[in-house]
Amino acid sequence: MTIRVPFYVVDVFASQPLSGSPLPLLPDADDLDQAQLAAIAREFSQPETTFLLRPSLPGATVRIRSFTPAGAEVGGAGHNALGAWVWLEAAGRIAPGGTLAQEIGGLVLPVEVIRPPGQPAVIWMDQSPPRFGATAGDRPALAAALGLAGPDLAAGEPAQVVSTGAAHLMVPARDRAAVDRAAPDPARLRALLHQAGGEGCYLYSRDPAAADAVAYARFFNPTMGIAEDPATGSAAGPLAARLAAAGQIPRAATVVIEQGHALGRPSRIQVDISGPRIRVGGSGLVVAEGTLTLA
Repeated sequence: MTIRVPFYVVDVFASQPLSGSPLPLLPDADDLDQAQLAAIAREFSQPETTFLLRPSLPGATVRIRSFTPAGAEVGGAGHNALGAWVWLEAAGRIAPGGTLAQEIGGLVLPVEVIRPPGQPAVIWMDQSPPRFGATAGDRPALAAALGLAGPDLAAGEPAQVVSTGAAHLMVPARDRAAVDRAAPDPARLRALLHQAGGEGCYLYSRDPAAADAVAYARFFNPTMGIAEDPATGSAAGPLAARLAAAGQIPRAATVVIEQGHALGRPSRIQVDISGPRIRVGGSGLVVAEGTLTLA
């Protein structure tokens, strides 16, 4: 029996096609088992591939599962989840406004879909309250793992693990040029991340290209098989929480974080912070569709 499964590709945190973070998306994936989900993610070989399923927890509108090319399941609400809501709205499966929620990583988190007149839908997703973890004290080793020299890291600011659903190591760089020069050694960076208790590494500077942004970043995640991701909402939320805790941005603000320039896919990630409440927001476009033949 031939099994055909429809798929879509969404450019997330993007205002035009071929920018932002490309997300393969498979709706109505309830009949696929976990081995198939992981194999399909390997087939697409994008940073993450997302599957939509019927919810299993009360109050959820949809259940979202996402996998990396290495077959690892991702629990944080970032571009993997925001792209799902972009598709759901574009496909007419939800209406803007009302109460929406996503089941992801064993949690049910609120989602808001706003459709400004004549504009693409804007998605706002709650993340978990921030948790601040360990610092990475060996600056020379961290710089070397990132392919940088010690002075390329910001003086007097330690790298720290922060989580709003996924624990990532926030690494402040001296400037945007240092962020662009980074060429990580995956094995060395993976070892440092394991030691610090972090999943991925968010290297950032405070001199973004756009005047309305607060940081310029790149994301590396060798622990999950992601060389580099052009837009990472699950890391942008923790970064905003860290900047607010350090007094570098207000504790109640909506800010923009730039990412993806080094990959030629510039992305703008919005983060709304209000005390412990962190929301990540942005838009996207459905840019492709097709059918997978699985048997």
